[in-house]
Amino acid sequence: MSDVKQQADIGLVGLAVMGQNLVLNMNDHGFTVAVYNRTTSKVDEFLAGPAKNTQVIGCHDLKTFIATLKRPRRVMLMVKAGPVVDQFIEQLLPYLEKGDIIIDGGNSLYNDSDRRTYELHQKGILFIGSGVSGGEEGARHGPSIMPGGNKAAWPAVKPIFQAIAAQVDGEPCCDWVGNDGAGHYVKMVHNGIEYGDMQLICEAYQLMREGLGMSGDEIQAVFADWNEGVLDSYLIEITRDILAVKEPDGSLLIDKILDKAGQKGTGKWTGMNALDLGIPLTLIGEAVFARCLSALKDQRVVASKILPSLASDFTGDKAEMVDAIRDALYASKIISYAQGYMLMREAADTYGWELNYGGIAMMWRGGCIIRSQFLANIKTAFDREPNLQNLLLDNFFIEAITEALPGWRKAVGTAISLGVPSPTFSSALSFYDGYRSDRLPANLLQAQRDYFGAHTYERVDKPAGEFFHTNWTGRGGDISATNYDV
Repeated sequence: MSDVKQQADIGLVGLAVMGQNLVLNMNDHGFTVAVYNRTTSKVDEFLAGPAKNTQVIGCHDLKTFIATLKRPRRVMLMVKAGPVVDQFIEQLLPYLEKGDIIIDGGNSLYNDSDRRTYELHQKGILFIGSGVSGGEEGARHGPSIMPGGNKAAWPAVKPIFQAIAAQVDGEPCCDWVGNDGAGHYVKMVHNGIEYGDMQLICEAYQLMREGLGMSGDEIQAVFADWNEGVLDSYLIEITRDILAVKEPDGSLLIDKILDKAGQKGTGKWTGMNALDLGIPLTLIGEAVFARCLSALKDQRVVASKILPSLASDFTGDKAEMVDAIRDALYASKIISYAQGYMLMREAADTYGWELNYGGIAMMWRGGCIIRSQFLANIKTAFDREPNLQNLLLDNFFIEAITEALPGWRKAVGTAISLGVPSPTFSSALSFYDGYRSDRLPANLLQAQRDYFGAHTYERVDKPAGEFFHTNWTGRGGDISATNYDV
């Protein structure tokens, strides 16, 4: 290996698919990249294969790897989230100096990025925790990048990240998100919305396939048509493509795939955080649980032979029903984004972040899995009203929901009558109806809590913040609960 000291603009650790494609992307944009992998044979394979005839520098040990980097040294980790990130950070630290930068580009939990930002700052090292979305294709040709952490590191990383990110209307789908774990938090919410989008599409597919009895080719044509309208998005696009793939015998590949979904945890993290912050992230929660239910394949097969459906057959106009399903998908998708933005707003207030909500929509417009046509409308909504409490209160989304509402209700009602599960369609509609209600049955719930636990309640005819307790049975006392929960 030749003398390569201080030649590389950035170093990358971890040569799985995402890491390799990011390196090639950086190389294409004129940056010299040094690479290292724990299994060093992967370095040689990369240089002899995809990175052949590039300026990529291969290294077999961390000392040489760090020695290749220009100051301030920029090291990007593309390794498995969790303890592996911390292990590599510990291995890198002996070779780094004050002002050097470590970037975690994996799907790390935002709390870990909070901790790493603080701990490395104490050692004089700058940390960036960055979400990267777009899969292997995005990494290679332009991902959405969501950096957060120590803002002092951003000027040294910005030219590289904004050059390799997806570009929409001349603007990079990458900008500074916020301090500490904000970047990975926004990526977590992105992934939660992704879970929701995917489940919504699956419910539309199943309602057409099982409910309406449509063929795979017919459904493929529907998704191709939808991708030309308001539903234009990456996930609709790939669904169109997936449904066109056939086996050698002419049958659909999709029909050969086991209906048992996997997950890596980011959707679950989003739901758990929503519970912690008290935000009704109902659609994404149902999307996570739908994957959990799919995993019970053996039980479902047994139950299918025992439990009755008592469902009716579809007898209406199929074309009208397809339009209703489209409306349900569009309206539910809006709800998913509205809930995701509710969660980010609450997180910003709780964790002390200054999130640019319109800017986040811009970062998601290209390169990422949840790229959708109406992200530009989200940006416009926050440009009009930076303190917008909920996307559903913006005129564009009010009009969109109003137009889709009849079909949405029809699709959900039809799914129920046909016995076709539609957890995200249904939960989105229930959330909408709850959010637009000026009165919910929580008054009865509060009475119940006060009855069995003396938890008190407020009255509509008294000032807010004044609490009351009733001796409901005549046997209890007048003391209310203050320090326990039942």
